[in-house]
Amino acid sequence: MMKRFTDFVSESLQHVTEYFPWDIEEKLASDSPPLILDVREPAEFDTMHIRDSVNVPRGILESACEYGYEETLVELVESREREIVVVCRSGNRSVLAAFTMQLMGYRNVASMKTGLRGWNDYELPLVNAAGKMVPVEQGDDFFTARLTPDQAGPGRQHTSTENQT
Repeated sequence: MMKRFTDFVSESLQHVTEYFPWDIEEKLASDSPPLILDVREPAEFDTMHIRDSVNVPRGILESACEYGYEETLVELVESREREIVVVCRSGNRSVLAAFTMQLMGYRNVASMKTGLRGWNDYELPLVNAAGKMVPVEQGDDFFTARLTPDQAGPGRQHTSTENQT
């Protein structure tokens, strides 16, 4: 039987802790804040992200988590015991990434439920590549899905956000 993207996310969710944006906001204000790992693509990250987060696109995550690769990110490799919260656009890619990291020996990794879309909805701060604050309205526009009819599939609305990652 063929599996869909949502099947992989659902199966991984059984093993991954999720936190809401307001939980992450509290954790970031603590004496030992978690590492925020943004697994979106670089262009998405540059447009807007959580200040001081680290960008490792989902496509190179495994090699960034280990020594010996051009993608190796030493801070990430050395954070197997540190609390890490993985974020993406909607909370789907981050679940897959967090589960993969658990399989790779990361002991305290979680995913942010609702992703950066939810972070923005809660009106928490996002910054661009230059470190300047991004207005909430700009985030609203950025996180609004713009599927073409072909991307939506037969008989589906092309403005839906349900499958956006």
